[in-house]
Amino acid sequence: MSTTPSAHPLLDVLSARPTRSPEARVSKRPAGPRRRRRASGELIAAAHRAIDGDFHQYSITWGTPRLRRAIADKYSKWYGMQVDPERNVTVCCGSTETMLSTLLAVLNPGDEVIIFEPFYENYGPGCIISGAEPVFVPLEPPDFVFDPDRLARAVSPRTRAIVFNSPNNPTGKVFSRAELETIAALCVEHDLLAITDEIYEHIVYDGLGHTPIATLPGMAAHDFVTVGAPHPLQEAAVPALGLPDSYYARLRAQYQARRDLLYGYVEAAGFVAWKPRGAYYILTDVTHFLKRYGVENDTAFAMWLIENVGVATVPGSSFYAHPELGRTKIRFCFPKTDDVLRDAGERLLKLRS
Repeated sequence: MSTTPSAHPLLDVLSARPTRSPEARVSKRPAGPRRRRRASGELIAAAHRAIDGDFHQYSITWGTPRLRRAIADKYSKWYGMQVDPERNVTVCCGSTETMLSTLLAVLNPGDEVIIFEPFYENYGPGCIISGAEPVFVPLEPPDFVFDPDRLARAVSPRTRAIVFNSPNNPTGKVFSRAELETIAALCVEHDLLAITDEIYEHIVYDGLGHTPIATLPGMAAHDFVTVGAPHPLQEAAVPALGLPDSYYARLRAQYQARRDLLYGYVEAAGFVAWKPRGAYYILTDVTHFLKRYGVENDTAFAMWLIENVGVATVPGSSFYAHPELGRTKIRFCFPKTDDVLRDAGERLLKLRS
C-alpha cells in the first residue's frame, strides 16, 4: 500500500454503507428476560432536572458556560492542562459533526491530511468534504504500529494535519507515548495540526493510561470540541464531567471484563484475534473461514454469520481506504450485557472445526 492520496470514490464507497453498525444487535434474542445496561442514576436524574428546568431556548452557539467550564476543569484535573473555556472549548452535536466542523475550520482546498489506517470511516470523507486530500499511513498488525519513516515520508509541502484516534476504532490500539512523541515532533517540525479523536480515553486496559498529545511539549491545544448540543442535555452533562475517579476505575474494570469474556469466545471459536488495549472492539482475521465456507470476502462473511450463526459484525474493509486490506477482517464490539456476550460467544463456538 502506498501513502499517496486516495481517490474521491472513497466518498461513494462509504456513503453506500449503513449509517448504523449491524453490531447493534444479535439476530436472535437470547432466551429469558433481556436486561439492558442503564446509565448512571445520577446522570438520569440530572437530565430530568435539566428538562424540568429553564433550559428550553437555544444555548450559546459554542456551548453552555457551565459545560465548557466543566470540560476545562476535567482536563485540568486529569491531565494538568490549563484550558480557557471561553477560548478553547466548543460544544458540537455528535462526534461526526465534531470532527467535520474541525476539519472544515482548519483545512483549505488542496491541503493534505495524514490519517492512520484502519480508521473510523468518517475521517477520510470529512477531509474530502473540506476540499483536502487524505493520505493514509498503515497501522500494521499484530500491534498496529506505524513505521516512523513512512509517516515522515507522507509529509509534503501541502500537509496541514495528522488525524488519529486513540484508543483506536477498530483495532483497540492505544498510541504509546513514544509514538505520540514521534507524531508531535513531525507536527512541530512542519507546523502541522494534530487532530485527535479521544472518545475512548477512559476505556483502556491492562494498566495502560491515556495521554493526550496536547500535553506533550510544543503541542499546546488550541481547541477542545466535545459533543451534546441540546441545551438541557448540556446542563445534564456537567455532573458527568465531575464524576469521581472511582467511576472511571469501575468503567475500565467492567469493560475489561467484557473484553476478556468475548475475546475468550472469539479465540476459542477459531478467529485470529488481536487483543485490544482500549476502546470496545475486537478486530479479527477470518481468512481460513472464508476458505472453509466458500465465502468471497468480509462483507459476504458478515452476512453469512448473521444467517448461519446469529451474530452480527462489521466488515473490516469498512475501516480501510484500500478495501483489499480489510477483505479478510471482521470487527466485533462488546458494549453489551454479559448475557448477550455469552449468548453470542456460544453461537460462535459452532464454528470450531
